[in-house]
Amino acid sequence: MPSTTTLWTPSSAFQNNSNLAAYQRWLEVNHGLFFPDYHALWEWSTEHPDKFWETIVAYFEVQFYHQPTETLTGEMPTAKWFAGGTLNYAEHIFRNKTDDRPALRFYNETGNLDLSWNDLEQRVIAVQNWLISRGVGQGDRVAAYLPNIPEAIVCFLAANGLGAVWSCCSPDFGVETVIERFTQIEPKVLIVCDGYRYNGKPHDRLAVASQLRKALPTVQSVALVPYLNAEATIPNTALYSELCTRDCAGKSITFTPVPFDHPIWVLYSSGTTGRPKAITHSHGGVLLEHLKYMAFHNDAKAGENFFWFTTTGWMMWNFLQASMLVGAVPVLFDGSPGYPSLDRLWEIAGELPMHHFGTSAPYLTACMKQGLEPKNIADLSALRSIGSTGAPLPPEAFDWVYESVKENIWLCSMSGGTDVCTAFVGGIPTRPVRRGMIQGRALGCALHAFDEAGTQVQGELGEMVITQPMPSMPIYFWNDPENERYRASYFADFPGQWRHGDWIKIEADGQLIIQGRSDATLNRKGVRIGTAEIYRVLDQIPGLADSLVLNLERPDGSDHMPLYVVAPDGLTDELKTAINHELKTQCSPRHVPDEIILAPDIPYTLSGKKMEVPVKKILLGMDVSKSLNRDAVRNPAALDWFLKQS
Repeated sequence: MPSTTTLWTPSSAFQNNSNLAAYQRWLEVNHGLFFPDYHALWEWSTEHPDKFWETIVAYFEVQFYHQPTETLTGEMPTAKWFAGGTLNYAEHIFRNKTDDRPALRFYNETGNLDLSWNDLEQRVIAVQNWLISRGVGQGDRVAAYLPNIPEAIVCFLAANGLGAVWSCCSPDFGVETVIERFTQIEPKVLIVCDGYRYNGKPHDRLAVASQLRKALPTVQSVALVPYLNAEATIPNTALYSELCTRDCAGKSITFTPVPFDHPIWVLYSSGTTGRPKAITHSHGGVLLEHLKYMAFHNDAKAGENFFWFTTTGWMMWNFLQASMLVGAVPVLFDGSPGYPSLDRLWEIAGELPMHHFGTSAPYLTACMKQGLEPKNIADLSALRSIGSTGAPLPPEAFDWVYESVKENIWLCSMSGGTDVCTAFVGGIPTRPVRRGMIQGRALGCALHAFDEAGTQVQGELGEMVITQPMPSMPIYFWNDPENERYRASYFADFPGQWRHGDWIKIEADGQLIIQGRSDATLNRKGVRIGTAEIYRVLDQIPGLADSLVLNLERPDGSDHMPLYVVAPDGLTDELKTAINHELKTQCSPRHVPDEIILAPDIPYTLSGKKMEVPVKKILLGMDVSKSLNRDAVRNPAALDWFLKQS
């Protein structure tokens, strides 16, 4: 099938019932704005960002305590949104409190539970009052070392309601990785767990929790969530269960109005080759962006079950909670998606039922490779959409979704990042899904492909560049007073315009393809190749479990392109021939590697990204001993193997 093949077309009813169509009707009635198609609406939203975001405030009835005096002032990277306005993110979540449905649903490897809105509210009140008793107020940092469990959401909402700044690491992070992150923000309170369960095995983290406490001198109070063992304790540490049984009769949740640009949380870059960037977002910016994206691009509706497989160490955990802003029910899952088999998440999808199933592209690819047929595993009649992010989704995985999951399903491939805690590009419920393509650019995101001269290009690969400010862009990096790291990260190549670091091709109809990170682009005999092109082909070849491709530039101007593969049954001549043949015929002779090398494993960051750039630096002989953080690597042994090759 060619890449232009249409795999799904939304029915008239699907389009008309979408939140996006409702917003367009509202624009016409209230502002006299009519747009014949999505592209026209997108153009207006990016050409008039101040007007567009004003309509988002009005449409979603955002609650300001003090009204903003201006919508947008200045330009990137110092643009300021809704100056003078004060609000609270958590308050907008609790606007959807109801007895008609749970506040959230939770699954792990041993069971599940539903948490009612009343229970959620009472627990937030209790934790919040403990935080108040510990002196936590507006601007104080609350750091958490917790898995994707209800207690994490409770603690976030409690801190957020007070105007405190939240920051969380997943307990599968090593101790040095967590210390490197939390020491930057100097937390006042630390909330930890005793461990977690993954792939059927317990992982005790009490020792790590104690180490964190000693390594963070600004921490004045610690709370423990006994998740792995109900009897777990740490001396001089409050127990979460005791916090939640405090007498809070007659008390209500505190919602502290904070400035629009007040910090909401600190997220972190991977930190594999240097100190992690402490990316700080704003209350108001995140609120507006999450309302927009969750409603218009995920089409999540009140009462629907919204699932995304994530850990607290990935920005999708923060994004998952945004489903509560539109009245949907977030479905949390803690554990391995492959335990006891890859069937499990699909079984849960049928049991609930799920209306929106979100996951990573590698998970869908793994299901495809294993030959799963979810349509025969569970009743997926209620499932409306499948979301995919984390890596480019290969065209063959598109085919698998429509052949093996559900024929009439909206597949939303999306891409964004920790940098903005949302997606720049993704689902559009009024457009068809084309094989291997992302449906389009999100509203309010002035994204274009630039060539090396800084000129916009169409129909060819270019740098992903955002030319207008978005409210959820970072307000700053924590501990970066002159904004030096912030400017260097996004604005060094195209001053005043955000270079994201992805390699993208935008077609004439607005649909697009992301070909991987531009800093890992293969410059092959003067032709630039996205690594995703190669991985897409390799993912189809039987006998290949994983791969990593690099292009190594030599001092004499020549280059060498090795391909490292993981092949459980060995790298045979037949497998080499198949790899070269498929790359040559499906792509071009330039895509064929100079050498194919068997590797025991491919190194990944903790957030699941292939470590192309760090491995390239290693193989080029660069000294990475001082910058490479092994603790930020999901599988350090894989990295050790490459270090031995240098």
